[in-house]
Amino acid sequence: MSIKIYHNPRCSKSRQTLQLLEEKGIQPDIIEYLKQAPSKAELESVLALLALKPRDLMRKGEAVYKELGLADNSLSDDQLVTAMIENPILIERPIVLANGKAAIGRPPESVLEIL
Repeated sequence: MSIKIYHNPRCSKSRQTLQLLEEKGIQPDIIEYLKQAPSKAELESVLALLALKPRDLMRKGEAVYKELGLADNSLSDDQLVTAMIENPILIERPIVLANGKAAIGRPPESVLEIL
């Protein structure tokens, strides 16, 4: 079973989620998405697995969200996805992919549902 985590080592929830997986004996593929942003296809796939719209996966408190005017409801999903690819700090974290499903580790225990 291949398990991936979109991880930010500076984020406490991301670290807690990774630790939880490791405590369960799982060594996931770690994708440090701030260094290696997902492709458009990857991000769209994650959104589909989460059943979320792009705006629902965005960190609205980030300065770049305000700087880019991303609260503008006239922006298309494609424009929001592009903004997340170009500014991966906007992507909510952590995201775990397993068994053809995805979960956001907020709280970290929520990822256990897809294992």
